[in-house]
Amino acid sequence: MVEPDTIKLLRECDAGVKMGVSAIDEVMDYVKNDDLRKTLQYSMNENAKLKYDLQTALDDYHDEGKEPSAIAKSMSWVKTNMKLKMHESDSMIAELITDGCNMGIKSLNKYLNQYQAADERSKSIARRLVSTEEKLSFDMRQFL
Repeated sequence: MVEPDTIKLLRECDAGVKMGVSAIDEVMDYVKNDDLRKTLQYSMNENAKLKYDLQTALDDYHDEGKEPSAIAKSMSWVKTNMKLKMHESDSMIAELITDGCNMGIKSLNKYLNQYQAADERSKSIARRLVSTEEKLSFDMRQFL
């Protein structure tokens, strides 16, 4: 059945975008390098475009989306803040963002496989989100 898988995939993408934006937002105050700041801001802008497309698709199904789990957000916050308190650097920020991207890529691909009956529109949004994460992960390499 297409609709349930479509909604589930869109919800997971929604949670993923929110998690990614939150993670980038958490580290922005620590960024020293202007190129790193620009790269992170570009990714935030790309996520905003995806969020708009996601919200439009969710609205079509009269669904409110999904928030990231409280446990995932808490663990991310603790990891980010502990690591940056111990070693505040652009390299550490790049490492944290790369780790987050890799987790997002893994999760989104899992959901694409799990919700195979989802419509092409939602799969396309999920693939675009994966591509955005892959690009950010690649762009972080120069700052590691």
